[in-house]
Amino acid sequence: MPDNRLAYSHPKIFLVAITLGVEGEQAISTRDPRKTNKDTRIIRRINRQINVPEVRLVGIDGKQLGVMRTSEALSIAASHETDLVEVAPQAKPPVCRLMDYGKFLYESQKRERDARKSQVKVEIKEIRLRPKTSEHDVQFKVQNVRKFLARGAKVKIRIRFRGREVTHPEVARDLLTLISEELKDVAIVEKSPSMEGMTMLMILGPNS
Repeated sequence: MPDNRLAYSHPKIFLVAITLGVEGEQAISTRDPRKTNKDTRIIRRINRQINVPEVRLVGIDGKQLGVMRTSEALSIAASHETDLVEVAPQAKPPVCRLMDYGKFLYESQKRERDARKSQVKVEIKEIRLRPKTSEHDVQFKVQNVRKFLARGAKVKIRIRFRGREVTHPEVARDLLTLISEELKDVAIVEKSPSMEGMTMLMILGPNS
């Protein structure tokens, strides 16, 4: 297994780091142990950076080409105008694959960018009411909920009880039902009204 300290100390060996690999490859940490942030980039040696006596070679099409001397594998890579890339350094012997490494890096980085773009962060807002909140204040809150939903946010609507108010949960349930009816053109009920301690909670989400 390549020593990841080479990336810091050895002047003649250049190690290539990327964040995505193919099936069967091992992620090797390049994290400085003195630092607390995690970094699990994949380290690869390519072409003449691979300094082991022999390798197991996989062709461009994924076909197993067998175990051979590294020099022979480099000759095959040159004849196909491809790179020889070490993909499984811990195997005995290490597994190398023929590929266009520049294209592989580009496609890997593009997949990573696309994956980041597809990660949607859902905003969650919370509105608090009382069982005896006036109709005017309820309507004001409903308009705020409508704005949040229009922005794609989910909204928790929580009614908090005080004292003996908790003995009449139907008051809060009826209020939440009324609110969901007023917003049914823009919202769906993701969590129906239910008790949580001294509160009753309903969660609405945008309907599109």
